Amino acid sequence: MPARNELINTAELADILGHPTLRLFDCTTYLEYQPEGSGIPYIAVPGKHTFEAGHISGADFLDLQGEFSDQTTELRFMMPPVAQLEAAFGRHGIGADSQVVLYSIGSAMWATRFWWMLKSLGFDHVSVLDGGLDKWQAEGRAIETGSAKGYPPAKFTAKPKPGYFVGKQDVLAAGARRDTVVVNALVPQFFKGLEPGRYGRPGRIPGSVNVSAATLFDPQTKAFVPLADAEAKFAAQGIIKDKRVVAYCGGGISATIDLFLLHQLGYDNLTLYDASMSEWAKDASLPIETG
Repeated sequence: MPARNELINTAELADILGHPTLRLFDCTTYLEYQPEGSGIPYIAVPGKHTFEAGHISGADFLDLQGEFSDQTTELRFMMPPVAQLEAAFGRHGIGADSQVVLYSIGSAMWATRFWWMLKSLGFDHVSVLDGGLDKWQAEGRAIETGSAKGYPPAKFTAKPKPGYFVGKQDVLAAGARRDTVVVNALVPQFFKGLEPGRYGRPGRIPGSVNVSAATLFDPQTKAFVPLADAEAKFAAQGIIKDKRVVAYCGGGISATIDLFLLHQLGYDNLTLYDASMSEWAKDASLPIETG
């Protein structure tokens, strides 16, 4: 299957700014990591302050934890009920005819998380801005300041697709399947359990391989690595197109960078362990591996 193109570059976005069907969103969240032993790995802070300090003209802001996550669980960023998402996306003006472009600051993972959510709801007119606001500003492109003006409300009708999210029992079973590869998107020291775990027990899901999301974009420009480079990184870990891929990380965010690039490469059988290590590391009944 040929590669998909759901990545938009800064020049392409500049050409369509102001188009009536464009719905452009800053998706940034900041994680304030807490001291070891505090009982919580981080506090999620919506990026409204940096949005108001500077954003691409016409953009609106999406608060992932505050408006687009399940509020009934102590786990952060979990996928909420479909009705909640329909109402929230509709409030932000996303309808059947919208062309959505997502971006974030520092890392594309906040944008790719929303991309994955929208795809799971059957909404396909969605792209991620390569390099996000970092690249946009580095090129000297104009920004505006102040609060979001927003878009007129619309009716967002979800058509949920199966298979986008899996739970811990599915992941446990996947480890024994030769047609499935489980990939961890965290940096190597957390994958190997060389540092105290932010989420509980240090280590990884047994049998999983490591393709760190941080290696899939340029640390300077924040743009994604070329697809050929990404494909080589995945192939080196045994991730090939005839296998099902289960991706995970700490809280279901950075793993969507891996999933985004795999999708761009034409992979079809992709899924996300939404609770990731935030759940797995705390559940003593589940096995864990280090080294």
